[in-house]
Amino acid sequence: MKVNQAEFIISAVGPSQYPEDALPEIALAGRSNVGKSSLINRLISRKNLARTSSQPGKTQTLNYYKINQDLYFVDLPGYGYAKVSKTERERWGKFIENYLLNREPLKLVMQLIDLRHPPSKDDQAMYQWLRHNDLPVLVVATKADKIPKSQWQKHAKIVRETLGMDQGYHPLLFSSEIGLGKDELWAILEEAIDYGKPTSEEENREEEPSS
Repeated sequence: MKVNQAEFIISAVGPSQYPEDALPEIALAGRSNVGKSSLINRLISRKNLARTSSQPGKTQTLNYYKINQDLYFVDLPGYGYAKVSKTERERWGKFIENYLLNREPLKLVMQLIDLRHPPSKDDQAMYQWLRHNDLPVLVVATKADKIPKSQWQKHAKIVRETLGMDQGYHPLLFSSEIGLGKDELWAILEEAIDYGKPTSEEENREEEPSS
């Protein structure tokens, strides 16, 4: 996908603030500081549309970014940050859960895992919860540039086995710094949102007999 337009839309704190134009949505889930904002910026070839934070756990809203007129990236609050109170973590958990289970335009959840480290218990719990609820999930292993290329497959295997991914499924290796995985990831996202396929309105127009 060639990105001609990308804009921040809203930091939503509830369903009443979610966009109503029914564009497909791609959610990004992951621990704080796993690189969600950096991934968005690399995908759209912009430096600072999605703002990275030096304070883990700061994002407490669903941040909507509109890409062209084709889809939204929805940056979910990071999980697993110890300095956030238990009550606050539980509130975020319900907030995220309600969005993931009930948001009709949601087409795919990208779960980001730091390739340098084995998935945490929070990572494992999120992945199993997504699978249990039959939500489409793509595991993206970020920060691949931070380890030698010769170690990529070893670390990817650790991610796959720790999460318990089904045979034949692998994390997509990604680096916001060097652009690794960008084209492959876009291809998966385009398929998830049926990008380039005619809408029902266009199909009906094509089927109308000529006079």
